[in-house]
Amino acid sequence: MEPTSETSTSLRAERGPIGVYVHFPWCLKKCPYCDFVSFAEDRARIDHEGYADAVLAELAHRAPALQGRELATIFFGGGTPSLWDPAHLGRVLAAVLESASRKAPEIEVTVECNPTSLDEERARALRAVGVNRLSVGVQGLDAGRLSFLGRLHTPEGGIDALHAALRAGIPRVSGDLIYGVGGAQPAKAGQTPDEAADDARRVVETGVTHVSAYSLTIEPGTQFGELARRGRLPIAPDDSVAGAFFAVEEALGSAGLEHYEISNYARPGDEARHNLGYWRGDDYLALGCAAYGTLSSNDGSAMRYRNTPDPRRYAEAARAGSPLVSSEEQLDPETRLRERIMLGLRLREGLDLDAAAESLGVTAWTDPRRRAADRLVASGRLEIDGGRLRLPKRAWIFADGIAASLF
Repeated sequence: MEPTSETSTSLRAERGPIGVYVHFPWCLKKCPYCDFVSFAEDRARIDHEGYADAVLAELAHRAPALQGRELATIFFGGGTPSLWDPAHLGRVLAAVLESASRKAPEIEVTVECNPTSLDEERARALRAVGVNRLSVGVQGLDAGRLSFLGRLHTPEGGIDALHAALRAGIPRVSGDLIYGVGGAQPAKAGQTPDEAADDARRVVETGVTHVSAYSLTIEPGTQFGELARRGRLPIAPDDSVAGAFFAVEEALGSAGLEHYEISNYARPGDEARHNLGYWRGDDYLALGCAAYGTLSSNDGSAMRYRNTPDPRRYAEAARAGSPLVSSEEQLDPETRLRERIMLGLRLREGLDLDAAAESLGVTAWTDPRRRAADRLVASGRLEIDGGRLRLPKRAWIFADGIAASLF
């Protein structure tokens, strides 16, 4: 049964929770695989106070978007936000909380960290200003692979950073890993599935309750992307990457972590709530240089914006009272439904296509989508339960292609 225009408008008017993303654009070193906007800089040369002032000025301009919404999560990403002086990060955090008209009972506040900028003292300082979740970029536990990935820390440094966060009393700590890494040298083989699983076991043995495990992707515009274009980058074969995916899943499942999203595992209740908001299609307000935000309208459409990627120009514009936006994109309801399909099928719970379509005021089951879904079900790559779509585990490695066929 299709929703009436009256009920659809009512449902769309009841907008759900909102998250806030704050981008910190500096790192000690730019990793060769990273396609996020970040700039290598020594911590002492970063204008910690000035950047916080700029973000606060932008927040004053954007705060109306938080009115009437329940603030659920705040995420400091980068870059390496653990480089940011905790006092100034705390100023931004306090202002975001103050700007919200309604707050979730337990707001999740995450800061991304690199082991080179996280010790127990820094973790305690972050906890003192209200941070309750750290996501630590361990990435690997082999010295050669870490060097290949351009990381500054040692295997021991990654484990030490996780222990430091836990000793500091951070309520929730995630360890992040990259698998599917090719040979660091022509004479050295790439990472095996067993080695990927061993990294995962060693990380979870520290006591963390969440692990993110991503396959190495080669993005255009990165150092690795250029090397790959010239045929000079060792790349792990697809069967090895797939083997690592399932080996990591088995290792973390045996340790009691549930595989709740293609690249993420958690003990029940410790899922990354901010990222769940992305995957479920929630709105998010973005602050800071190069940050992306998406804010919906009552008609099912949304505006996606991106702040200027130049830190100096961003700060100047923000302080002048007009945050400099480098791009804006109007997303119509059908485009948003396709995004919901793409992201929702990454989740173990899948996507309630009927509910998503109703909330956006569009048709869930077009004839081409129904035919594509029937073919996927027949091939064992899609399960449909009422209006909910989900992928069987064996099909997770094909998620992007399956989602695209449902557009």
